[in-house]
Amino acid sequence: MKEFPTDVMPYVSAKSTNATLRAFGEEVVILLSGANTAGKLTMWVETTPPGGGPPPHYHENEDEWFFVLEGSAEFFLNGWTRVAPGGAVFVPKGTVHTFRNAGDSELKMLIQATPSGFETFFASCAEEFARSSTPDMERILAIGARHGIHFVS
Repeated sequence: MKEFPTDVMPYVSAKSTNATLRAFGEEVVILLSGANTAGKLTMWVETTPPGGGPPPHYHENEDEWFFVLEGSAEFFLNGWTRVAPGGAVFVPKGTVHTFRNAGDSELKMLIQATPSGFETFFASCAEEFARSSTPDMERILAIGARHGIHFVS
């Protein structure tokens, strides 16, 4: 019988135990974190209001992929591309990207990043956004830099 690594144990995400974080006008529900996957990946559902989306950015550490569950998504990857529900997008680390909700109802996507770490970045940003309605963007940029996530204009 083949031996398999024992550093990762199976994990079932229960809706009642999922962390919900809010920053950048987004709601992120963490389904799997680095703590659940031995640092291998993070998986979350992201809800974006009409017209919303994160600033353009790139990740030093994580590859990221998106699966559009509902709504109207547009991704910027060397130009804007519309992605309908059921469509998927892969963004390798180092690629400047963003997305936006191009519709008039909520956009919901299942997103995964590997390795894990996005959840700690987003939790730190959520703390900053919870401080006031206008977060200190210098702090947000510093949080991003600590996690290898860089915003570009």
